[in-house]
Amino acid sequence: MIRIFLIAAALTAAVPALSQQAAPAPRMEKGYLDPAPVPAMLGLTPPPPASGSPAEARDIEGARTALALRGTPRWSLATSDADLFGPGATGALSCAAGIDIGRASTPLLDRLLRRTIADFGLSGSVAKRTYARPRPFMVNEQPSCTPDWEPMLRRDGSYPSGHSAIGFGWSMILAELLPDRAALLIARGRAFGDSRRICNAHWLSDVEEGRVTATVALARLHADPAFTADLAAARVEARSAKPPVRDCAVEAAALEPANGASK
Repeated sequence: MIRIFLIAAALTAAVPALSQQAAPAPRMEKGYLDPAPVPAMLGLTPPPPASGSPAEARDIEGARTALALRGTPRWSLATSDADLFGPGATGALSCAAGIDIGRASTPLLDRLLRRTIADFGLSGSVAKRTYARPRPFMVNEQPSCTPDWEPMLRRDGSYPSGHSAIGFGWSMILAELLPDRAALLIARGRAFGDSRRICNAHWLSDVEEGRVTATVALARLHADPAFTADLAAARVEARSAKPPVRDCAVEAAALEPANGASK
């Protein structure tokens, strides 16, 4: 859902047009894959739900229930999950992984995950441009959890969600490194993407389709020698990593179904 977050050229072009209150453009790492979009991905991604369809009604209901969570612990976690570029961004899945993930604690793993932001996030870019789906906050006129980014997001298609692709892609990578925690990691990856629904920034179907494009991107990454080499190094590092420093009990409570966990 965050194409503007993911395409450096678009970010650079958009910044002068923003108000002084808008957030500064984030710095994106260069990915492992050729940044050119893969046209075949459009054939993988069906159109978003049609107007008046049961699928659209499901999306609208998902957005309605998300709005009811504003101000709750789940909303706070979703706001935290929205940060893809801050110093603690890669630590979002630390509790599920059972290790402290970050620049200081696991520098090799941190670098690996940051490089894949572009690869996973751009995996649905052809569909985003083709369908140009309006985001929930544009339809229901309620704020998102990242209001400073709304001027940019209004010019960026909602479907599929790049943010969901990134979170789910990260969870699949970490599940390879830590197979004993695979179920926990995939569940957290799903919730990470669903945070964009909670944030009123993506529809449920956007989030779900992001998981599909992430799966294709990961298959492509496994054919890249630089990625596989970095993955092997990160695996060794993860074995000796320390436990998470974040409050995992608070995160677990926020992700309880009653608090709006991923569908």
